[in-house]
Amino acid sequence: MPNAPRNFNCAERNVKTFCTHQPKNQLWRHQIPIDFSMNLHINKSSFLAIAACIFLCMASMGQSPKPTSPTYIKGHITGLKDTVVYIANYYGNKLYYNDTSRVDSKGNFTFPGKPFNECGKYALVMPGPKFFDFIVAEENIFIEADSSNAIDKLKIKESVNNKIFFDYIRFINDRRKEREPIDSAFKAIDSLHIHPLGDSLYLEEDKKAKDELKKPWIEKLSTLNKKVVDYQKDLIAKNPDLLVSKLINMSADIIVPDAPADLKEEEKPRWQYYWYRNHYWDNVDLTDPRLVRDQSYHKMLDKYLTQTLPQIPDTMCAESKKLIERTGNNADGFKYIVHQCTYLAETSKIMCMDKWFVYLVDQYYKTGKATWLKEDKLKNIIEASDEKRFCLCGEIAPDIILPDTTGTHWVSMYGMNTKYTLLVIWEATCGHCKKEIPKLHELYLKWKDKGLGVYSLEGDLENDKWVKFVKEKGLTWTNVSDTPEIMQQDSANKLMWKGVTTVQSLNFRKTFDVSSTPKVFLMDKDHKIIAKQLSSEQLDELLNKLEKGETIDTSKMKATEYEDEDEETPQSPKNKPQPKQGAKPKQ
Repeated sequence: MPNAPRNFNCAERNVKTFCTHQPKNQLWRHQIPIDFSMNLHINKSSFLAIAACIFLCMASMGQSPKPTSPTYIKGHITGLKDTVVYIANYYGNKLYYNDTSRVDSKGNFTFPGKPFNECGKYALVMPGPKFFDFIVAEENIFIEADSSNAIDKLKIKESVNNKIFFDYIRFINDRRKEREPIDSAFKAIDSLHIHPLGDSLYLEEDKKAKDELKKPWIEKLSTLNKKVVDYQKDLIAKNPDLLVSKLINMSADIIVPDAPADLKEEEKPRWQYYWYRNHYWDNVDLTDPRLVRDQSYHKMLDKYLTQTLPQIPDTMCAESKKLIERTGNNADGFKYIVHQCTYLAETSKIMCMDKWFVYLVDQYYKTGKATWLKEDKLKNIIEASDEKRFCLCGEIAPDIILPDTTGTHWVSMYGMNTKYTLLVIWEATCGHCKKEIPKLHELYLKWKDKGLGVYSLEGDLENDKWVKFVKEKGLTWTNVSDTPEIMQQDSANKLMWKGVTTVQSLNFRKTFDVSSTPKVFLMDKDHKIIAKQLSSEQLDELLNKLEKGETIDTSKMKATEYEDEDEETPQSPKNKPQPKQGAKPKQ
C-alpha cells in the first residue's frame, strides 16, 4: 500500500501553494517553454521556426480546419508602433504559435476571436520579446498595455473574464509580498543552532525548540492561506459559468478532511489517501475542451499519473480508463490524456509498466480512436505494443525450443521442472553481458539447490565465440542458441513443420522484445513472469523475498536497461535474421 499524502490541511503547505508555488498559481508568468530569452526582434518566420523545432512532437498529432468566431481580440500598446505582435495558445504546459497581427502607427492591433473549442489561456507576445498571459473566451477583448510589459499599466477595457483574471493576479502578487517576511523568519529559525553542533543527543530537542519558534509564523501563514482560499471561493461563487472561474478552480488544491474519528490511528492515513485520490479531479470539468489550454491541466495530470496513483500496471490500466471515460465528448481532453498516458507508459523505467502501454494501445489505438495519428505513426505504435505483449509480467511466457552447444540436441524451456526459471537472453560479443553473465552464474550456483533453473539463450549468431565463452566461464546451466544454419528460411520451415521448434522460438528477439542485452526474466514454476529486465543484484534480492513469502512490489523496482557496448558493431538484436512470420508448424 502506498503512503498516503500527509498534512493535507496544513496551513503552511496551502499558503505555499497559493502564494509562492509557481506551477499552480503563477498566472503572471515570466518564463514559458518557448525560449524567449534571446535579445532579438521576433518576426513571424523566426517564431514559427522556434515553435516548430521545440513542439514538433505535438504538431504531428494533426490539425483540423479552424472555425471562425464573431468575436475579436483588440488592444493598444503604448510605446509600440509599426511592428508585429503574436498570440500563442497553451496546450498543456507548452505554448504554440497561433496568430500574427500588425501594430499600426498608433499602437493598435486586432486578432479575430476564437470559437468555443479553441478558447483557453493565451499569451500576447511583443518584441523584446515580452509577453503576458490572458484568457480567451467567447467574448470581445480589448486590452491596453505598455511596451514595458508592466502589470500595473495593463488595463482591461473589454472582457469580463480578463478583468477578473488580472484582479486575481494582482491579489496573488500582493499575498506573495505578505509572505516574504514569513519565509525569512522560517529560514532564520532553521539556521539557528540552539544546542552545540555535532551533539546528536540534542537533535530532537533542537527540532522541538525550532518548532516552538515557528508557531506564531505558522499562524500567520494560516491567516494568509485563508485569505487566498476565501478569495477563490468568492470569485468562483459569483462567476460560476465563466472560464476564468474554471481555470482558477482547477489550480486550487483539494483540501482533504480529517479521517473519521472511529478509525484506528494507523488506518487514518489510508482513508485520507483514498479520499484524496477519489476526489482529485473534483475541481476540474473534464468535459470542457478549453481547460486543456492551461498549464495547470498538464501539471495536474502528470502529478496524478506519476505521484498520486501507485505505479502498479493493473492500477494504472483501471484508473486511466476511468479518467479517460470522464472526458465524454471532449475530443481535445481525450487526445491529451490518452497521449500523455501512452507516453508515460512507454517511457516508464518502472518494471512491468509496459503492460499499461499494451493495454492503452489495445483500448485506443487498435480500435481507431486515436484519430489524430497518421497511418505510419499508428502502425509503429501498434507494432511496438505487439512486440511486448508476449512477455508481460503476470502472463505465461511462450516456450522456447532451441539447440544446445552440440547444435543437435533441442531443449525446451518448458521442460525445465524447477521452482523458478530464469530466462537470460544475451550475446557473447556484448560488453555488458561479459560482465553480467558471470554474476548471474554465481547466483545460479547459490540458488540452484533451492529450485532455480536457468535457460541461457545466446543470440549473437556467432556460435564459435559463444561456445568458447561458455567453456571459459564454466557456465553449467542450460545453454542454447540459434545458429546461422537453422535461421535459413528452408531450414526454419522444415524444423517447424516437423514440430522440432516454433515460430516464436526462432523469433525470440521479437517474442521477448529484445532491443538490448542482457535481458533477464524470472518466472515461477508455471512459467508465469514474476519480474523482468533484472540485474544480478535485483535478482538476488527478489529470490530472497520470494523464499520468505514476501509480496513482490515491482512498482518500487526499476527496470534494468543496457546501452549497446559491443566489442564489434553487429546488427541490432531485433534486426538480425528472423524467419518469416507466415511460416507455420505442421498440424
